[in-house]
Amino acid sequence: MKCPFCGSAETQVKDSRPSDDNAAIRRRRSCPSCGGRFTTFERVQLRELTILKRSGRRTPFDRTKLERSIGVALRKRPVEPDRIERMVSGIVRQLESMGEVEIPSTVVGELVMKALKAVDEVAYIRYASVYRDFRETGDFAKFLGEEGLDEPEGGRGA
Repeated sequence: MKCPFCGSAETQVKDSRPSDDNAAIRRRRSCPSCGGRFTTFERVQLRELTILKRSGRRTPFDRTKLERSIGVALRKRPVEPDRIERMVSGIVRQLESMGEVEIPSTVVGELVMKALKAVDEVAYIRYASVYRDFRETGDFAKFLGEEGLDEPEGGRGA
């Protein structure tokens, strides 16, 4: 592991323990070259996952892309970062435990929507609007009706 301060490859592990959610190993490291101290989180990857897109294209699963899309949906919402991290880890564990190497993108999308709905309805609707490709306001109204989500006080146009 390279030192983020000086770039030296000769860092030393000083402490190692499971992360709070047990999804990673937290390591405290130090650099003998510059004296810098830093923390790394290492995740166990059970298998290499491939996402099968609607177009038929296959791409390697990218946890960072999953984090980014959930982060966009949750932008400016009152959700703690550690809760987001637990949500992402839970989705990844579900994907890995399916026993499949190729997973349709629709499965990932549905898992994300289910997780967001449990955390924040606004983020859930934001994500759904992109995932389900809403094109007009009627698409939102139809979706909200199907999902049984409450309409704001005063109804439409209030």
